Amino acid sequence: MKQVFLLILLFSIINGFAQQKRNYSTNRISQEPVINGVLDDAAWSGDNWQGDFTQIEPFDGKPSAQKTSFKLVYTDNYIYVAIKSFDNEAHKIDSRLMRSDNIGGDYVSVQFDSYHDKRTAFAFYVNAAGVKSDILYSNNGTVSDKNWNPIWYAKTTKDDKGWYAEIKIPLSQLRFSSSDDKVWGFEVMRNIFRNEETSLWQPISREKVGWVYSFGELRGIDDLKPKRIMEIAPYLLAGVDNKENDSENPYLNGAELIYGAGVDGKIGITNDFVLDFTFNPDFGQVEADPSNVNLSAFEVYQYEQRPFFVEGKSITDFKISPGNGGSSRDNLFYSRRIGRAPQYSPGYYEYDYKDSPINTKILGALKLTGKTKEGLSVGIIESVTRNEIVRNTTNGIESKQEAEPLSNYFVARVQKDFDNGNTVVGGEVTSVNRKIEDDNLKFLPENAFSGGLDFAQYWKERSYFFKATAVTSYISGDSLAMINRQSSSQRYFQRPDADYVSMDSSMNSMQGYGGDVSFGKSVESGWYYNARFSTRTPGLSLNDMGYLRQGDRAFTSIESGYKWTTPKYFYRYISTGITVWHGFDYGGRTIFDGYYGWYSMQFKNRYSLNVNTMSEFNKHDNYMLRGGPTFYVPGDASLSMNLESDKTKKVYWDIGYSQSWGYENDMNSFSYDAGITYRPFDALSLQFHPNYSVSENNLQYVDEQVLNSEPDYILSTIKRETLSLRFMVDYNISPSLTIQYYAAPYISTGRYSEFKRVVNSNSDVYEDRFHQFTEDQISFDESTNYYSVDANNDGSTDYKIYNPDYNFKEFQSNLVLRWEFTPGSMIYLVWTQNRVQSDGLGNFIFRDDFNKLFKQYPHDIIMLKFSYRFFK
Repeated sequence: MKQVFLLILLFSIINGFAQQKRNYSTNRISQEPVINGVLDDAAWSGDNWQGDFTQIEPFDGKPSAQKTSFKLVYTDNYIYVAIKSFDNEAHKIDSRLMRSDNIGGDYVSVQFDSYHDKRTAFAFYVNAAGVKSDILYSNNGTVSDKNWNPIWYAKTTKDDKGWYAEIKIPLSQLRFSSSDDKVWGFEVMRNIFRNEETSLWQPISREKVGWVYSFGELRGIDDLKPKRIMEIAPYLLAGVDNKENDSENPYLNGAELIYGAGVDGKIGITNDFVLDFTFNPDFGQVEADPSNVNLSAFEVYQYEQRPFFVEGKSITDFKISPGNGGSSRDNLFYSRRIGRAPQYSPGYYEYDYKDSPINTKILGALKLTGKTKEGLSVGIIESVTRNEIVRNTTNGIESKQEAEPLSNYFVARVQKDFDNGNTVVGGEVTSVNRKIEDDNLKFLPENAFSGGLDFAQYWKERSYFFKATAVTSYISGDSLAMINRQSSSQRYFQRPDADYVSMDSSMNSMQGYGGDVSFGKSVESGWYYNARFSTRTPGLSLNDMGYLRQGDRAFTSIESGYKWTTPKYFYRYISTGITVWHGFDYGGRTIFDGYYGWYSMQFKNRYSLNVNTMSEFNKHDNYMLRGGPTFYVPGDASLSMNLESDKTKKVYWDIGYSQSWGYENDMNSFSYDAGITYRPFDALSLQFHPNYSVSENNLQYVDEQVLNSEPDYILSTIKRETLSLRFMVDYNISPSLTIQYYAAPYISTGRYSEFKRVVNSNSDVYEDRFHQFTEDQISFDESTNYYSVDANNDGSTDYKIYNPDYNFKEFQSNLVLRWEFTPGSMIYLVWTQNRVQSDGLGNFIFRDDFNKLFKQYPHDIIMLKFSYRFFK
């Protein structure tokens, strides 16, 4: 018994040492080093170098295959870090030139938890070629903000013993307290690209979720004083906007000069909070959204790419539900609402010609973000967009209408950490206020408010969690706005079989609620599981400031899986799991059941395989008939597979295949996608990504007609073919001078056939849910492009349906030369081209479609933008 006790005690002592935090004690220097990557300055002489790095990938807990050492010193205004990355095969060091913030190859990183809240980290990366990247981590490192853009300096050199990095970080770019007893969280990381090895100075087990709370400690900085940031970056731009010259269309008059000016900046309000501002911003260098043809009832979610709104997004983000499913995008704040396309547009045939703005102009925006040492984080955004006008001309007479009103957007987010971040409580409020003066805009709410509370509790080194959110919304305005929201695709209150909701034409306000509760175990290695319940009431309305795909639903899900992360046998890692779910609406009807399973692995040769399966059944779709009765949609299943080659090679590729099929043969689809990347030398990367998909669906919604004074819902079979190609070229002349070219032809066609009318949408027998028109009931007139339908078979036409066949083609390209001539100051030379062509043929003939697209007159914009950042 005594021996057993001693063994337990010895194990506890060893385990305690294994978990002990390392610390680095730095010192002040009087003579600043020259940042050139050559570590011959006096600051780097002497001792106080540390090393002994430990792998986290691929062999968790083993010593690094190569020696690494570093040293850190500071002055009143800067932190300096030198890192020696020794390599006994120095000729294999991967020194690839890339665009900033796209780190790759061999790299090192220094990371500071200067708040010492064990949740937030400021990370600075530099690779062997001297390319820099910076990331602001939050939520214990599980959320990353790559658009954080501090000013800092780094240079690298290489010899036959390895490569070396010298880094200079202004203290104004970090947030920390003014207390006399300072301790920061601190980590140094190294990646050896050819081995896909990541090693750390402070060992962190891959079994843990996140890593900031496990950082080592930086000491000896008690006399550091916070520096308030002050940055002003005015910009000037000039260019040419060249469109087609049409003598009959007053809005197509060839080339026009474009010019503009604006200013961006940052001001340190206190030691902890920074105010970002932008006036008359321009985002001309940002890539366009991907092409798509949306035949669903729902809005397409587009990712934010504008730097002002992306930076700090993790602070203002308020997701209602976690995960990656369809509801995981529901959010109180969807920044694409600010500067969106105008929401009013005249009908297609109302005028001979019209000129409508593409986006709403942002007059200015302010953003206050920061976090205190006590764990209080704040994010506030205030933005104003101007009213936009659409111009219309008929018979040479021009009229103007307001397409978007003057609007104010506001969001405020707060969170408070307790118990070293193991307990987090927060909330968010948003508001949109519109100045509506024209009658044609009364379909928009004048005021829209939303708010939410969130709570998270973690246990046992954050492996176990409980999370909860609750949200509410309130909108008010003219009765037309309330009718519009009640009948919108998020809710469809007019459904004839929904006895728990109804249209109310006298309403001038609407309110709704939602929320989510989840608990489980989250790890990077071993078993994990979670269970969730999520709900959205019918009246929840978030789409003035946030994003909501569908309301009127509640669902539960259970997920479980296992991860093998230690290389063994033939694999480097394996992950597999399954999720099952059940959903119902507020009338108590089951609207879906299903499951999703996945299996992913990486082989020893670094090839990766992913396999996913999914099936749904009991699908009662409240939205398919666009306000009509619920439709009982047959269940379906899908399978997808993807294989990737070794990304450490000069040439690597991936191929993928997916297929879906309906249980009643009502649908079938397949898709092929591939990608190949070729890096002939470190400065050049060539990428090509084609995707081809074909789908056939027997239940595509077409139109709502009237038969015997009752609505008649028309469906059809549709065959869709889509081909998209993406070409990308990155040529990096130096870490600060890069050229990028992006080109994306897109062709999508849809041919409709076998038209049918809904007769019993919820019948248990699939064939009884609709009646397919016979040849005697439907005929097509090519001269008018309309179908004539004798729906009740009495020999006379009951209604006509416009032929919905389509061929849509688009070509988008973007060429950007980017020169960061001094940190934070840029010159952009941008050329964008867009071509669009469409017709109603419905046939996919690649050669003809491609020729038609490139015979279309292009819309070209060539722009030069100059921005200089003043800072202290």
